[in-house]
Order: sequence, then structure tokens, then C-alpha cells
Amino acid sequence: MINSSNICIMIAIIVYLILMLFIGMQCSKKNKNTDDFYLGGRKLGPFVTAMSAEASDMSSWLLMGLPGVAYICGLAEASWTAIGLALGTYVNWLIVSKRIRRYSYVCGNSTTIPAFFSNRFRDKSNILSVIAALVIIVFFVPYTASGFAACGKLFSSLFGVDYVGAMIVCAAVIIGYTTLGGFLAASTTDFIQSIIMTIALISVLVFGITKAGGMDNIAANVGNIPGYLKFTSTFDPGSGSAVPYSGLTILSTLAWGLGYFGMPHILLRFMAARDTRELTLSRRIATGWVVISLAVAIFIGVVGLGMTKAGAMPELADSETIIVQIAGLISRHGVLAALLAGVILAGILAATMSTADSQLLAAASSVSQNIIKECLFKNLSEKAIMIIARLSVVAISVIAIFLALDPESSVFGIVSFAWAGFGAAFGPAILLMLFWKRMNKWGALAGMISGGAMVFLWKYCISGLSPMLNIYELLPAFVVSVIFIVAVSLLTPAPSKEITDEFEKVNAMKDR
Repeated sequence: MINSSNICIMIAIIVYLILMLFIGMQCSKKNKNTDDFYLGGRKLGPFVTAMSAEASDMSSWLLMGLPGVAYICGLAEASWTAIGLALGTYVNWLIVSKRIRRYSYVCGNSTTIPAFFSNRFRDKSNILSVIAALVIIVFFVPYTASGFAACGKLFSSLFGVDYVGAMIVCAAVIIGYTTLGGFLAASTTDFIQSIIMTIALISVLVFGITKAGGMDNIAANVGNIPGYLKFTSTFDPGSGSAVPYSGLTILSTLAWGLGYFGMPHILLRFMAARDTRELTLSRRIATGWVVISLAVAIFIGVVGLGMTKAGAMPELADSETIIVQIAGLISRHGVLAALLAGVILAGILAATMSTADSQLLAAASSVSQNIIKECLFKNLSEKAIMIIARLSVVAISVIAIFLALDPESSVFGIVSFAWAGFGAAFGPAILLMLFWKRMNKWGALAGMISGGAMVFLWKYCISGLSPMLNIYELLPAFVVSVIFIVAVSLLTPAPSKEITDEFEKVNAMKDR
């Protein structure tokens, strides 16, 4: 149904999409070679580094998944997940960001994660690069498809338009600015998208508290729900009772934070920073934004239930649409309010697009740079490499669009699985190759393969054997990967003097 509110919402979203394409066109002028296209020439300032990393990390989960969990089950699951993510964010910035920025530059000026693996261990066979590239492709292509699908579902549910058409239009915008501007466009748009996401969170929270009758009414409405406001129990909507949230479950939920050490699109932001000294400021900005945003997102879920109990909003059939529903209520209060609702909905779109563009670029770089250029056609000209880089973005996108064609597909289920896959396959390897001099090529290879394989084994073969084993697959897979890296490295020849000297050189480097 077309009305004045929907028109205002559509205008706000269209302006946002046009702005993203404009940024892509502007950034395209700065891409002189593939180093610029895939890593922005290592020129990102502290604010863009921080906010683009976190925007590309959070995705629509921040504005849909987390508030939805809090709305249905209460504080426990949402809060422990948020605590794990906040801790993971801080520690990743604290110990990894500067180290990988220095090491990747010293080590052959590596512009992709697979290239860093090969250069770090002088792997002339490129087996490390190829395996790392395949891991990225396997997990990121469907992850990107889930982002395209989320965009299509948002437009379809809001305006009643065809899902496939809406999904393709959104995908085309993401493809457009990513293909034109590469990493710099993705990072710049992610920075802007983080601002829009922040506006969305604050607007929804303030409006929700007002409509629910204030904090006292919210507390009264949700305070008597069994287990809802506790950290050691959770509310079960099916039985209407509190269910204990065990220590093992808490540990498993906190393990989400381990995933950060292996996320290619976040690690690339560290590598792209123009100066390691600025990463201290980036860490403070990023951590502060993450903590506040996660807390607000959880609180929105609680406020949303308070609105439902107060009769200000109907009970939600799908809890993840809570912000969409509140935006709809806001849009009924005049033209300016409808435009604000459009900005809020653009925030959900921004959260999705900021992740999809980074994943798309990482997957495409694995195809063009680490497989085609490094392994198949090593003597390509710079112009040819740039063409292949852009064509790879388009090709990966077409596959992702195909995977996202079915609106009822289970592609969204891959998100947490992909997080576990990257966290286990890359996380231990990245940490140990940055901080352990004795690690060698074979340890890195064993860690990637064992970590990735254990994610599959635990998810589909082990977790169902006992309730005690029904934990998030990232935790056991991470541990297995560490064991394999250490054991295989110690059982095989030590790295060469050239490699250990380079390690000591990075150790001795100061901020630059």
C-alpha cells in the first residue's frame, strides 16, 4: 500500500542508496592498482578504520537478531553473547591490530590474508594461500548471499514489492560501489553506515521508552516474567517459565568473541591503517561504539516487550522485526517522523550492506589475487589484474544472488556457522603466527584444516551425542586448531633463519 509515510521512507532509502553509489564512483578515481583496490593503499584514518571494521562486523544481526533474542528470552543469552563480542573486539584491537599491520607490511607488503600466510612462511608452493582462499570462498559466498537476501526481505515486507526484484536491486548497488571503489569504497561507505546504524538505534530506543510509558512502566511490565531479567536463567516462551543458563552455556556463548581473531574483513582493516600509532585511537573508538551499540540493541528488545505489554505495540510474530515495527509506528507522526523512520530502516539496510560489501571483496580477492594471479597466471599486467579483480567481484556476486533467490531458503543459518568457520580456521593460526617464532608452514596448514574440519564435525556429528556437547562449535574447534598448530610445528623442522629474523625485526619495530 502506497501512502505518504511509505513515500517518505522510500525517499530516505533511495537517497541513501544513491549516496553509496556516489562514494563508489569517487573512490574509483583513487584506485591505481590492485594494492589500492584490495587494501586502499594502507591509507585509512583512525575513525574510518575503527567504524568500518565494526560496521562490517555487526551486520543486520545488531539491529535485528540481538534485539529479537532479548525480546523473546530476556537478558541472559543476548547479554552473554554481547559480552563475548565486546571482549573479543577489545582484545583483537589490543593485541592483533598493530602487530598484523606491521607484520603484513614487512612481510612482502601482503594485501590479503591468504597472501600474508604465504609470505609469512615463504611458501613458494602457495599451498597456504590457496587453502586460505578456499576457506574464505566457502564461508563468505553464502554469507554474502544472506546479506543480499536480508535486503530483499526488508523491502518486500515493507512495501509489498517482489522479493527477487528488491534483492537484485540492493545487490546491484552493493556490487556497483564495491566494483568501482574496491576496499576504499567499502570502508568509506561502512563508516557512513555505522553513523546511520547509530542514529537508528538511538531513535528507536528513545521513541520506544516514550511509547512504553517510561522506564518505571517497562520495569513493571517485564519484571515479573520468570527469568527474563536474570543473567543465570532465561525465559522460555513455550513453557512460560525460567530455564537455567548454565556455566557451560555461558562459556559457549562467550566463545563468540574468539571469532574476531580470524575474521578476514576485520583483519584487513587493521592491515589498511595508515599509521600504527593511530590504531590506539581506533581501538578506543571501536570498543566504545561496540559496547554502547550492543547494550542499546539489547535494551531495545526489553523496551519492545514493555511496549507490547503496555499495549503500544502488538505482539510480534517475528521478534527480529522489532525495529521495523517501531519504525512503522514512528512514521505515523508526520512527514519528518516518516523521514526519520526511513533513516532507521536505512540503518538496517546499512548494517546488512556494510557486511556484504566487505565479504564480497574478501571472497573476490581470494579468487583473483590468490588463485588466478598467484597460481595460474603470474605474468599478468597491472591493467589485466584490475580487470580480473572487478570481474571477480561481479562473478562472486552472481553466485551469491543465485543462492539468495529463494526467500524461504535457510541461507541465514550459515551466519553463525561461517563465524565459527573463520574463527577456528584462521583465529589460532593468526594469533600464533603473529606471536610464536617457532610456528612453521606445516603448523599453519594443520591449524587451518583441523579448525575448519572440526567446525563441521562438531556441528553435524558430535554436538547431538549429548546435551553436554551441545555447545557452540567455535569453542572446541578453536582448541583443536591450537593443539594441531603447536604439535605439528614442534614435530616438523623449525622455520628458516630468514623467517625468524623477520619475526625479530617485527618484534623490535616501534609505531610507525
